[in-house]
Amino acid sequence: MLSFFVVVALMAALMMIRMPIAFAVGFSGTVGLALQLGLHPALAVLERSYYHSASGFILVAIPLFILMAHLLTAGDVTRRAFIACQAWIGHARGGLAMAAVGASVLLAALIGSSTASAAAMGTAAFPEMRRYGYSDRLASAVISVGGTLAVVVPPSIVLVVYGVLTETSIGALFIAGIVPGLLTALGLIAVVRFTAVTTDEAPKGPPFQFRRAISESSHIWPISLLILLVIGAIYGGLASPSEAAAFGVLGALVLGVLQRTINAKGFSNAVSSAIKSTVMIIAIIACSAIFANYLAFTRVTHTILDVVNDSGLPRYIILMLVVLVLLLMGMLMDQLAILSLTMPLAFPAIMAMDFDPVWFGIIVTKTVEIGLLTPPLGLNAYVAAGQTKVPLGTVFRGLVPFIIIDVVILGILIAFPEITLFLPNMMN
Repeated sequence: MLSFFVVVALMAALMMIRMPIAFAVGFSGTVGLALQLGLHPALAVLERSYYHSASGFILVAIPLFILMAHLLTAGDVTRRAFIACQAWIGHARGGLAMAAVGASVLLAALIGSSTASAAAMGTAAFPEMRRYGYSDRLASAVISVGGTLAVVVPPSIVLVVYGVLTETSIGALFIAGIVPGLLTALGLIAVVRFTAVTTDEAPKGPPFQFRRAISESSHIWPISLLILLVIGAIYGGLASPSEAAAFGVLGALVLGVLQRTINAKGFSNAVSSAIKSTVMIIAIIACSAIFANYLAFTRVTHTILDVVNDSGLPRYIILMLVVLVLLLMGMLMDQLAILSLTMPLAFPAIMAMDFDPVWFGIIVTKTVEIGLLTPPLGLNAYVAAGQTKVPLGTVFRGLVPFIIIDVVILGILIAFPEITLFLPNMMN
């Protein structure tokens, strides 16, 4: 166990000097293997584990979903989605903020990245809300919290990474994320509506015009149909996540050409951005595999399992302790880093208590989603403050009721697993 504490201290030191999380985890795991096995056996394990973890067919889904997102967002989807939602509900009190949440649901299904979604909505929705007299506190909070929907709503990159790290069905995770994602969106809308009717922070928007609402919706229905086809192919068992992602890329490219929203430069930029994001994610997965191999050789995971079993604590108490740790980590680092650090240890312990791996995946993603909003380092709050130029303290104050409803929804999902699992069970 002494080498384990040395390796953890080394990893913490590397992260403190701002080494990328993937390399900090991988280097620490390699040092641990060398201490445990010797240098040459450690290098042999390093070579084998890095190759096998980075060459799995399921990983093909990651660059394809990312590329699909970049191809779709190259076509001004963010602004169009917000305008379409605004045309339908923007006239009501709080309608513009609710439209921002609705557009964020669509963006979540397109982008799969929480911070990118928040940044995009900050550019598209915040100026409109400010123009109609919304308070900076509410408007910036809606921008920040709307981005977190991308963590749960499929096709979420966080769910893909969780599935790869834990060898859980990505298709089942995607289907399981639909209801919690929509439930979260409804919770956010409820907070906005309550704020609108009890305060003057969310006045009415432009008057409703049915013809305009139909016209604006025509710009986004092909994209919405594409998303439904991708998720439907997975749900119906017609395609694996990788095959559905390939279809999504083809569909996004065809839509971009037909709608004349993408050119050669836009395509090149989308491919370049997708490659950069993919390299980062694959590096995290491969380096996490190195660290997981180190834990296997040191039997640290088995030791933790023995401690958990001997503790006599009810399994839901242990689950709540894991959730609390994830919430605290969410205040300090991004979702992928949390998964790479915690899943090699937490997942075996939770599975030993007969929890469902798909359900646990949604609980984990929902928990790290809340961490994106909480101080001191809630990443989405920083993104929203940067995009809107609203003071960070104002953003955090506006987020308080949204964080409360998020915690309530998390509690509901923990207490009633059927909410998460009934769609995957139907798929099976």
